[in-house]
Amino acid sequence: MGRSPQLRALPLPVRGPGPKSRRARPAQSRPGWSGRSDPRAHDLVTRSRRAARWLQPGLVVKRWMLTSGLGLLILLLGAAVWADLQPIYWSLEAIKWTLSQLTRVLPRSITGPLVLVIGAVLIWLGQSRSFGSIQQALAPEKDTVLVDALLAQRRLSRGPSIVAIGGGTGLSTLLSGLKRYSSNLTAIVTVADDGGSSGVLRREFGMQPPGDIRNCLAALSTEEPLLTRLFQYRFRSGSGLEGHSFGNLFLTALTAITGSLESAITASSRVLAVQGQVVPATNADVRLWAELENGERIEGESRIGKAHSPIVRLGCIPERPPALPRAIEAIANADLIVLGPGSLYTSLLPNLLVPELVTAISRSRAPRLYICNLMTQPGETDGLDVAGHLRAIEAQLATIGVERRLFDGVLAQAEPVDPALLEHYRRRGSEPVRCDSAALQRQGYDVMVAPLQGTRPTATLRHDPRSLALAVMRFYKRHRRDS
Repeated sequence: MGRSPQLRALPLPVRGPGPKSRRARPAQSRPGWSGRSDPRAHDLVTRSRRAARWLQPGLVVKRWMLTSGLGLLILLLGAAVWADLQPIYWSLEAIKWTLSQLTRVLPRSITGPLVLVIGAVLIWLGQSRSFGSIQQALAPEKDTVLVDALLAQRRLSRGPSIVAIGGGTGLSTLLSGLKRYSSNLTAIVTVADDGGSSGVLRREFGMQPPGDIRNCLAALSTEEPLLTRLFQYRFRSGSGLEGHSFGNLFLTALTAITGSLESAITASSRVLAVQGQVVPATNADVRLWAELENGERIEGESRIGKAHSPIVRLGCIPERPPALPRAIEAIANADLIVLGPGSLYTSLLPNLLVPELVTAISRSRAPRLYICNLMTQPGETDGLDVAGHLRAIEAQLATIGVERRLFDGVLAQAEPVDPALLEHYRRRGSEPVRCDSAALQRQGYDVMVAPLQGTRPTATLRHDPRSLALAVMRFYKRHRRDS
């Protein structure tokens, strides 16, 4: 027999004890229960809790409120002295008379607490209304409470200074996770891209490619999600617009207005309320070239990623591009330096072709961490394990005269990976990047393995921002404790 369609619209019964239990009684039948909470009482409780949070340490607000109160008291005393102390005498006499009248009506045991409560209520009312007005003026359409925003800002401002070097989606993934732990972030981004929308804008306007920079700005943005989505929006049709992202066009227009990509990044950072800074690795017009094992030499970042022979050597034109001073300064002041994750030859190593960056990294006393990819990349890192990635980095550094090891630690994916997803990648020529922790430790590396893909099932093998950032912060705390 079929079910009546009307039954589908009925609410599901609440599970609970039998009819004899008090919990089974309807809310309306309970004595003194109206079934509806008083919104005014709820609002009062909410305001009280918010006011109490202003007493939490670390806000750097209470000390200045007390300073203001002390200043007001001194101001009144100064005015009283100037007026031959008469106002103080009159005020004390008025208070004395008022208290004497109250104590005639009510005993001191009631008068004292009553006056204290009235004073506390007036202080609470004045402060809550004042901060509420400030909140309404600063962010009228946001749900964020001012005290929560201040607490978060203070916590993040005390975070470590982290320099993340790379490009592509790997760097933006790392940044979106790290911004939960610190606002002192610097992203040093490769500017060698010559494919897709970035390549078209680079050729037509003679500017540096904006794509990876756009991704980093969006990852570090603390603005409304809609604004970030707008920045990442890619046109799917339209003559001349198809394939371009709005953020790339925005950066191109700002570059034309301000005169440089660096100035355009600064302006975009203000628009998106970026938490940290994004710095190009160089301001030179860099073009990559690669020598392959079969003797072929190819030029262009987009062609290198499609090479069908192992890469022997990587270089760029111009040969020794200069670094930006802001990048050098950020590395010098860093508490942690991170390279990766990302494509080894097209996102990571191009940054190490800037000699001044390599010199700054080697001179830094901060711990230096290399984050390896989850999977090998066909045409770039076929057959390489974690040690192979590190050897490729060392070989590349040797071409610019750097013989010493640049990184102290390695972060790699812990097994296992979803077998079905793994088989899908194997059919495309990718394999998991294996990590022989014992061998790397014998070489002096601090090796960390962690579930960098996260615990949630996904359709692609990518780093999870939260899991990745958590592992990076554990590495930092371990080295800070040991130092």
